[in-house]
Amino acid sequence: LSTLGLPGIAAAQGGPLEGKHYQKLSQALPTTPGKIDVVEFFWYGCPHCAHFEPSLSAWASKLPADIAFRRVPVAFRENPFVLHQRLYYALEGMGLLGSVHPKVFTAMHEARLKLDSDEAVIDFVAKQGVDRAKFSAMLNSFAMQNKTRSARALSESYKIDGVPALGVAGRFFTTV
Repeated sequence: LSTLGLPGIAAAQGGPLEGKHYQKLSQALPTTPGKIDVVEFFWYGCPHCAHFEPSLSAWASKLPADIAFRRVPVAFRENPFVLHQRLYYALEGMGLLGSVHPKVFTAMHEARLKLDSDEAVIDFVAKQGVDRAKFSAMLNSFAMQNKTRSARALSESYKIDGVPALGVAGRFFTTV
């Protein structure tokens, strides 16, 4: 995680300190066998997440084999958080994260596009060259409901109360 620039202050103080730079979970969560799990918790509407995204993507593009990285969109309330979870997982399900995920942040934070309804999200994704009907079906599928429930459960297990946040090894988490 040092390539993210996170430990700069911690290193100057002799290393990361529990309770100050990271939190330890009271109960370890399941992880990928033989891997160090790193989970980014984010929300498309968060300006800090948008700012963090380029550095995180650069880091994630050159991970060692023993790191299992994934993103988990959070839902602190129903609207628009759950819609944004469905957007993320629909993009993932269609293999479009690499091409469209960063564009969602740009649209929301630079172009000030409001993606707060199914129609607005579908219109935006269709303008990226994605088949409107296929994306709409994916966005509203039963699989998306299951993924949002799983995301909520994982966020609650990590006790995420702000984003961006990183969960590490099913045992620790840190936020900016």
